[in-house]
Amino acid sequence: MTPTTSWLAYDHYAYAAFAVLGTLAAVLFIQWALLRSRWAGWLQGLQGVAPPFINIIGVLFGLTLAFLANDTWSAHDKAMTAVYQEADALRTLRVLGRDLPAPLRQSLDDAVLAYARASAAEWPELARREQSPAVQAQGEALLHLLAGRAVEQAAGAGVQAQMLREARLLAGQRDLRIALSQTHINPLKWLGMAFLGFVTLLSVAVVHIDRPRVVATATVLFALAAAPTATIVLIQGNPFQQPTAVTPAPLLAATGSP
Repeated sequence: MTPTTSWLAYDHYAYAAFAVLGTLAAVLFIQWALLRSRWAGWLQGLQGVAPPFINIIGVLFGLTLAFLANDTWSAHDKAMTAVYQEADALRTLRVLGRDLPAPLRQSLDDAVLAYARASAAEWPELARREQSPAVQAQGEALLHLLAGRAVEQAAGAGVQAQMLREARLLAGQRDLRIALSQTHINPLKWLGMAFLGFVTLLSVAVVHIDRPRVVATATVLFALAAAPTATIVLIQGNPFQQPTAVTPAPLLAATGSP
C-alpha cells in the first residue's frame, strides 16, 4: 500500500480536522473584520437586517448537513445488514448440511468455518479500503464443494439449489461490504456545506452587528453546534473504521467460532 493510498483510506479524519479548524478560523475572522479591520466602520453600516433572515440560510445549512449525515449512517446500516445476512447464509448452509453423510457434512462445516474466519480476518483490510484474496479463494472453494455431484446425490437437487443460492448471497453481501468500505468523502458536497456554514455565520454576525459581544456569543454558539456535528458525521466515513466500526462477530457466531 502506497503512502498516498494510506492517506486516502483515512481522508475523512483530515476533513473532520478541517471542519473544526475551519469553523474556528471563520469565527475569529468575523470578529477581526468587525472590530479591527479597515472595513470595521463600513461593516457597522450594515445594521438593520431582520433576525428572521437567519432562518432562511440556517435551514439550508441544516438540511445539507442532515442529508450528508443520512448518507453516512445509511452506509453504516447497509454494512451491518450485509454482515448479518452473510451470517444468516452461513448458518443456513450448516443447517441444510446436517443430513449429509458425516465426511461430507464435516467438509461443509470446515469450508463454512474457513470462509467465516477469512472474512473476519479481512476487517483490517476493509478499514484500509482494501480486500483480501483469501476470502475470494475460500468462497470459491465453498461454491465448488456445494456444486459438486456428491452434495447433489446426498442432499438432492432442491437442497443443493438452496445451498447454491445461499453461497451466491454470501458473495453478493461481501461485494456490498467492499463497495461500502471503498466509499470516499465527496469533497464537493462538503465544500458546499462549509460555504453554507460560513454564510450562516456571516448572517448571524450581520443581524447583531451593532452589539459585538452578542456577535461573539452567537457565532461561538453556532460554531459549537455545527463543527462537532460535522466532525461526528465525517469520522464515520468508513463503516469498517473506528470509532463506530461494524463488527465481524456475527460471522464467527454463526459458525460457533470464538
